[in-house]
Amino acid sequence: MEAGTGSRTVTTGEAGAGAAVTGRVPGARHRASGDAGPRERPERPARVEPAGRARARHAAPRRRRAVEPADAPAAAATGGAATGGGAAPSGLFGRSLLYAVVAAVQLATGALVAPVLAHVLDDPAQVGVLAAAIALHQLLVVLALVGLDQAVVLQRAEDGHDGRARALAGAAVLLAAGVTAVLWATAAWWAPLFGFAPDAVAAPGIVATTVWWTVPSAGVMVALGLLLAADRLRAFTVVSVLAAVGGQVAGLGAVLLLGGGASTYAWGLLGADLLAALIGWRLTRPRWRGALAPRVLRPALAFGAPLMLSSISVFLLNAGDRVVVQRLAGPAELGRYQVAYTVGFLAVQLIVVAGNSWLPRFAEVQDTALRRRLIAGTRDSVYRLLTPTLLGVALAAPVALVVAAPASFRPRELLVVVVLVALSAYPVAAATATGRVLVTERRTRPLALCTALAALLNIALNLVLVPVAGIAGSAAATAIAYGVQAVAQRLALRARPGPWPGTPPRVLLEAAAVSAAALVLVVLPAGTALDAARFAVALACLPWCLHRLRRARDGA
Repeated sequence: MEAGTGSRTVTTGEAGAGAAVTGRVPGARHRASGDAGPRERPERPARVEPAGRARARHAAPRRRRAVEPADAPAAAATGGAATGGGAAPSGLFGRSLLYAVVAAVQLATGALVAPVLAHVLDDPAQVGVLAAAIALHQLLVVLALVGLDQAVVLQRAEDGHDGRARALAGAAVLLAAGVTAVLWATAAWWAPLFGFAPDAVAAPGIVATTVWWTVPSAGVMVALGLLLAADRLRAFTVVSVLAAVGGQVAGLGAVLLLGGGASTYAWGLLGADLLAALIGWRLTRPRWRGALAPRVLRPALAFGAPLMLSSISVFLLNAGDRVVVQRLAGPAELGRYQVAYTVGFLAVQLIVVAGNSWLPRFAEVQDTALRRRLIAGTRDSVYRLLTPTLLGVALAAPVALVVAAPASFRPRELLVVVVLVALSAYPVAAATATGRVLVTERRTRPLALCTALAALLNIALNLVLVPVAGIAGSAAATAIAYGVQAVAQRLALRARPGPWPGTPPRVLLEAAAVSAAALVLVVLPAGTALDAARFAVALACLPWCLHRLRRARDGA
């Protein structure tokens, strides 16, 4: 979830913002380390042959679809049929990308609401308090779910049906409710550590609202994971749009009608998530009876707990800069930083939502070499898409900042923050790809170590650079930390033999040129006419981006 407007990704757990999914390694047992519930009654021999369980499952149209016609060019792009029901890069930019389009609606809504909210509040301190509260919300959801949201996606992708995944979904929601009760009872002790005033703990303060928001938000994430894994696009769209768009509208409407500040806006987010969670539970029907049975929880927690630790490191990597800025520079500077971060983080968010839409498809691929080629292919396609995207962000940033923030935020001084945050999209894309490889090969320990290293480095660099360079130093620290994470995870891949295709030199040179151009744009003269000209050039990047998206979809 982007810590500024309440946008949501389905899961968190890799590459600083992306989601983790696990597929079976060839030769491993079906339930090895990913079992998350009681065994179902064996299928009848007429439907599934015991000796060829995996092959029969992919061949049986009632259990799981094979490569769709839209994905057929993808199979050819990898030199054959996509073993295990996976799709090659071109297929992933087809139907699967529709889920990313739905998630992008959240980003678009957040981008539209953020400047309106900044003008309505007209107080950088209030925007900073809201950013800190949403960053806290991210951490609380990770703690409450204990990695079970990812276990639900894994179980549904492996089984091809909802049986055990529904039991896990019920367990995830019940555990989230229990953890939330503990957090609420102890809020007076831990809230000051995040810089919140004591009066924010009692209702209707911002801390109270943030804690109570945890259960419905966790329920929405679990429901979206089940709907995504089951390829129920229409239901996924309804729940996702209601939670994201409805939350933004409800929060902004509450502020306009009732007055108040960040706390009132957060109540609107909570209300929309509660309604979306109820609808999501109706659509996915979590199994409540026996959900907390040891046979359900024990294997799921064995899988989810390490990913929870990794997700906490992700939180520190994503939101640690905000905590440091609030402590060292104050909520007003955090509010300015958040506005710039929202504009620059757009490219990174696009990587996240696209990656989330591909997770179940990666989980279905059983051949290790094919899966690695598939992930590397999507990484290079994302690099190519980033060229027009990052140029457009850097060119449009002066106008976007003036629109996004009132004069009290001093928007023209935030351009360097936008560019530094936007350029972090390259290491995020690299780390997302290697992170998927590590998790699908059940190597969560090196992933957790790499993420923890980057998170600690991010906080350490923020502590050093924020007093010297202010919020620009915070943006630089976060970009460096993402780069270290990408390098560390790439080195971790070498511990186990296997192909990992490199990025073509032409793509790397293009990325270097775009990065240099974006940094040059920071120091160019500013002015109304020059800003308008830059914005016009930025609009020309849109058809360029669509052209590259079509080429990726067609496997070119």
